[in-house]
Amino acid sequence: MTELRTLKVALLGCGNVGAQVARILIEDADTLAARTGARLQLSGIAVRNVNAPRDVELPPELFTTDAETLVKDADLVIELMGGIEPARTLILSALQNGACVVTGNKALLAQDGPTLYEEADKAGVQLSYEAAVAGAIPILRPIRDSLSGDRITKVMGIVNGTTNFILDQMDSTGAQFADALAEAQRLGYAEADPTADIEGHDAAAKAAILATLSFHTRFALENVHSEGITSVTAADIAAAKDAGFVIKLLAIAEKLPAAGTETGGGEGVSVRVHPTLLPREHPLAAVRGAFNAVFIEAENAGELMFYGQGAGGTPTASAVLGDLVSAARRLVLGGPQRTETTTGHVPALPIDAAITSYYIGLDVADQPGVLARIAKLFAEHGVSIEIMRQTIHKEAGSSTESAELRIVTHRASEAALAATVEAVKGLDVINSVTSVLRVEGV
Repeated sequence: MTELRTLKVALLGCGNVGAQVARILIEDADTLAARTGARLQLSGIAVRNVNAPRDVELPPELFTTDAETLVKDADLVIELMGGIEPARTLILSALQNGACVVTGNKALLAQDGPTLYEEADKAGVQLSYEAAVAGAIPILRPIRDSLSGDRITKVMGIVNGTTNFILDQMDSTGAQFADALAEAQRLGYAEADPTADIEGHDAAAKAAILATLSFHTRFALENVHSEGITSVTAADIAAAKDAGFVIKLLAIAEKLPAAGTETGGGEGVSVRVHPTLLPREHPLAAVRGAFNAVFIEAENAGELMFYGQGAGGTPTASAVLGDLVSAARRLVLGGPQRTETTTGHVPALPIDAAITSYYIGLDVADQPGVLARIAKLFAEHGVSIEIMRQTIHKEAGSSTESAELRIVTHRASEAALAATVEAVKGLDVINSVTSVLRVEGV
């Protein structure tokens, strides 16, 4: 029987995901060897504190604080430290030393991915990052490989479980934002400092990665327009529900005509993260709790959706091990490593060039001609109204009546819609603009 080759695996970081990766490498060593054709030897685990308590019991002799030496002697490096440095330096060192790298570091990829991709190409090694987006859901490989012969036109994803849990709680129980956030923290879905999640930063990093793979162009975090969910109120949720919608924080990457921008025509890509109204019959509207899902529209494949657990130690470890086995298999077989499929440069469009629909809530005076004045103003700005609903309400003890208008527009440019909203605010019959949210799926 032929003796199997041994590949040394260096693990950087031993948090929730890293500990599960280490456990699987040790417990499933024989299975992984059969799948890759090589022994995957966990040569060491680099951590800040070797004596820190951990949920998974691992051999103490594996732990080290000398990440640099560990990386230099490895065939495969798994980076699960997070953050920008020292992760960036260690990944570059690994690539330059000829090691394949598996990472789940979405923030680093979104900020400085192009540098890492170029270094991997130069060294002829593989840089894999399935775990960086949507945890256990296999989404990056299908986009990069299975759909490489198709033309993706749009990607919409619920890629942050914390915000989806909060919005789902608000929708299902009527809770206020602060109460839903507190419940998410109590259950461990939200960090003590939830800023990266609720302000949309985490989703924006993932949007940049999805856009890069979907449109074969390198997009960075600076190309993503990002808004969080802190301004979403229980009243917004209730109004959306009454109109047949649900509010989700979506990461969206969409190919659009670039005419009218500084690109001078052609196509561009709008990459954005923001609270979005979806019709309740849309597949993404049914994604509950802390789950993730990514919805893809392609010219030939049509509509596809990928759904599953978007976080957690064991689910995310599954994605890491998938990348590791793929890279190890290529090392065993020889030949070129899988690299990026970037083929050109499609410009990132500013948010003003995005094409979307709007939901606008207005509190207006209940008097003749109000609806006509509002409709005329929309028409003047080239924005078509699809739905307009009016509810009359009267304050107790007052003879003054006002009306609540809920307007859903047809798709138009973000610039035209924003200008329309500003013009509406200037009408003397408008008491207040109660809500402005983008709409997809109509």
